Amino acid sequence: MNDVRRRPGRRPGSADTRGEILTAARRVFAEKGFDKATVRGIAREAKVDPALVHHYFETKEGMFAAAMQLPITPDEVVPLLLEGPREEIGERLVRMILGVTARPETREPMIALMRSALTNEQAAAMFREFITNALLFQVADRLGVPHLRIEAAFGQMYGVVMGRYVIKLEPLASADPEELVQLLAPTIQRYFTA
Repeated sequence: MNDVRRRPGRRPGSADTRGEILTAARRVFAEKGFDKATVRGIAREAKVDPALVHHYFETKEGMFAAAMQLPITPDEVVPLLLEGPREEIGERLVRMILGVTARPETREPMIALMRSALTNEQAAAMFREFITNALLFQVADRLGVPHLRIEAAFGQMYGVVMGRYVIKLEPLASADPEELVQLLAPTIQRYFTA
């Protein structure tokens, strides 16, 4: 009997291991949701060693963002929101969301996921788990803000993005981003102050 042991890593003949991991991640996230999906489970689905998954993606959150083609990851957002004076967090949050959604290449994947979450419970659960556990609650816990407050701030900005880019309400859809920052930042800031 021939006992040939495969070394962990790329399968023979595989040209796009990262792409295959992302395809497997999409399947696993869709089947199990964000919370129950594991790096080991995704590696098993992709038929690669978990170390190879970690080679391409440092965190499960980063893999989710790449699999869903999200333009930002919690690793980028959390520090951005937490760095700087607390009394300016509302402005930083509004600027970040308006900045990300201003460019079609970063807006379109976010809008696609938002639309999917509106019509598909599985997509909604996955989006909800990711947004709350990987992003919102991380910021809330570090700031000592109740989860309800950060979800309310997120809900307000979610509504602005939907109104601006999906429903295309006027004058919201064509408003200057700086005007929106001035209008929205004080209200969003209120959620982060006692």
